[in-house]
Amino acid sequence: MNILDTIKLGGQSLPDRYRNMTVEELENRVRAIKERLGEELFIPGHHYQKDEVIQFADATGDSLQLAQAAAKTTAKYIVFCGVHFMAETADILSTDEQTVILPDMRAGCSMADMADIHQTERAWEELQAIYGDTILPLTYVNSTAAIKAFCGKNGGATVTSSNAKKMVEWAFTQKERLLFLPDQHLGRNTAFDLGIPLDKMAVWDPIANRLEWEGNIDEILVILWKGHCSVHEKFTVANIEHLRKTKPEMNIIVHPECTREVVSLSDYAGSTKYIIETIENAASGTSWAIGTEMNLVNRIIQQHPDKEIISLNPYMCPCLTMNRIDLPHLLWALESIEEGNITNEITVPKDITQQATAALEKMLAHA
Repeated sequence: MNILDTIKLGGQSLPDRYRNMTVEELENRVRAIKERLGEELFIPGHHYQKDEVIQFADATGDSLQLAQAAAKTTAKYIVFCGVHFMAETADILSTDEQTVILPDMRAGCSMADMADIHQTERAWEELQAIYGDTILPLTYVNSTAAIKAFCGKNGGATVTSSNAKKMVEWAFTQKERLLFLPDQHLGRNTAFDLGIPLDKMAVWDPIANRLEWEGNIDEILVILWKGHCSVHEKFTVANIEHLRKTKPEMNIIVHPECTREVVSLSDYAGSTKYIIETIENAASGTSWAIGTEMNLVNRIIQQHPDKEIISLNPYMCPCLTMNRIDLPHLLWALESIEEGNITNEITVPKDITQQATAALEKMLAHA
């Protein structure tokens, strides 16, 4: 979510009093409110969040796990420690009696911002003119509620990195082709792993409003939206080549939001959940270079002192938008609940909710 969207949604600034509190005071206040609210409060925390926030999460996970958790909780208040599209998903899957709060409205996602509904509808019209009714839209959950609703309206679904293969396989039982939004790398890596050659994939450029391809346009099976994760694109072939020379015994494991070239040269590739479980199950004394967000990598390093673990890119920084939510913002959100003056509530319009629910439910059915 960009800054203009934040302003439109009425995002408020953190009051100065929270910036002046000590860490101890912040933590004690959060614990006290959690105890007072009890089962009325549910705090989901994405794996990429800071440790200071994750310590208070009632559930931690990747996008799929947290979507499932949001759909199941009966808590009155869901304080989502993640980014805007995740909080939107929680609001879509929760009931009218539940309130979803994002502690900091600046916690957006650059990838989600790379596909807006106007660009998507324009692209759909152009692609329909080329291919007719042969395309099914799929969107990564790292997308706006409006894009999810677009997919639901047109018979498509959402996917996560955990179930992308299942969803792409399902898509091809529905239509001859698919449009994959907004992350071209996850779409390309998933389709390639399922046996679709690269020359049968094209890229849709939403800025130029045109299809990029080489060869026979009629043979295209996968149309990839020209979007990416700004964090995972920073893992490079050069990073891998350096490790192969200096630490040839080191296992390299990356997220499928990395480029095709990086994934193809790595030893393992999979979702956040897959990365965590692979390291957990690895033998003591093994060595690992991980290509994903730095908060998670640092947490994995702390949890597995018996293994040598590094970031694939030694100069990587944590995701800036994921890092927006911190302890002061979490406390502010919780105190606003008790004061009856809720800040930063996430509310998805009813018409978008209905169509987006259709897309999300298809994903959850294949989880």
